[in-house]
Amino acid sequence: MSSSADTQTVDDLYREHHGWLHGWLRKRLGCSEVAADLTQDTFVRVLRSERAEPLQHSRQFLLTIAKGLSIDLFRRRSLERRYLEALAAFPEAHWPSEEQRAVALETLIGLDAMLAGLGTKVRETFLLSQFEGLAYPQIAEVLNISPRTVNNYMAKAMEHCCLYRLEHSCPTPSRKTS
Repeated sequence: MSSSADTQTVDDLYREHHGWLHGWLRKRLGCSEVAADLTQDTFVRVLRSERAEPLQHSRQFLLTIAKGLSIDLFRRRSLERRYLEALAAFPEAHWPSEEQRAVALETLIGLDAMLAGLGTKVRETFLLSQFEGLAYPQIAEVLNISPRTVNNYMAKAMEHCCLYRLEHSCPTPSRKTS
């Protein structure tokens, strides 16, 4: 959003719905501070969106964004919990530093986000190949699918991952305002 009219629309949206959205998130999450963070993140997403027309269904639009952010939060917390549980299986002397753990966790979160867009079988195929080191015939046997299907799934997964990286690493061209 670039024009002052767009900013005014978001400003009005914020004033009109901030309290309601924060209350809805607080009830859903059970924590006022986390609800406040997600409320702010929701409005930041609105500001960054390309949507310039007036919002006819503003509460539904805000709920859609807030629900997505809530899901992201739960996934991130779940991943962090599982990572820490796996780490606890090792002697403390072999634990990575706080900085290394933070980098590893960010990498896991990024991978999870990238793989989230894949179908279950495609994701399983990709994980078995890339992280378990299984050959395509082995994957076919484990998943009870044909080797040709494994090949097709891997092609889909690779294409998906490449597109994801392109979309999330390249800056989007700025729109000109006149």
